[in-house]
Amino acid sequence: MFITFEGIDFCGKSTQVDKLKEFLLEQKKKVEVIREPGGTLISEKVRHILLDKNHYSMFEETEIFLFSASRAQLVREKIRPYLEKGYYVISDRFYDSTTAYQGYGRGISIEAVKQINNLAVGDTIPDITFFIDIPFEEAVKRGSKKSGAQLDRIEISGAEFYSKVREGYLKLASEEKRFRIINGTLNIQEIHNTVIEEIINLESKVSA
Repeated sequence: MFITFEGIDFCGKSTQVDKLKEFLLEQKKKVEVIREPGGTLISEKVRHILLDKNHYSMFEETEIFLFSASRAQLVREKIRPYLEKGYYVISDRFYDSTTAYQGYGRGISIEAVKQINNLAVGDTIPDITFFIDIPFEEAVKRGSKKSGAQLDRIEISGAEFYSKVREGYLKLASEEKRFRIINGTLNIQEIHNTVIEEIINLESKVSA
């Protein structure tokens, strides 16, 4: 099963990825966790370029092609091979992030974004996507605990940008049946319980 977690920065994705990994390993499942951008030697080098605050002059078009280049490598080098071996692949972000951030957030044509995403991933589509939804104000509160020197190039974007990103995610969730929206202001265990319940339900449907 290919499972992805999405949301604006500081929504709690990474925490839930870790907890899901622990749960699946306890169930004796084979699990591989990946992050975006990154996950391979080439993709991690691209990640460094993308998130470096010194690259403030990066254009939107450059940004989307770099994200997609990293993803194309990750899909072919890691995701597909692990799925073919029967692993549960859990990804901290995938191409929905590009649609939300570079499409709705940066303003690149959604149709163009879809074509770029399709070229990067082909038929490698998540089985289920969890969108952990938090208001921008909550993201700011959580982000304030991280010093400004540690914030990356994307994280320093402002309220208008993140509002557009969140709206983009909500639109995607309304269009894609694989999406599950989870209230990110719930406590960590409540969110985890919901994730597990949804995965068990999906597994039962697949095996039925």
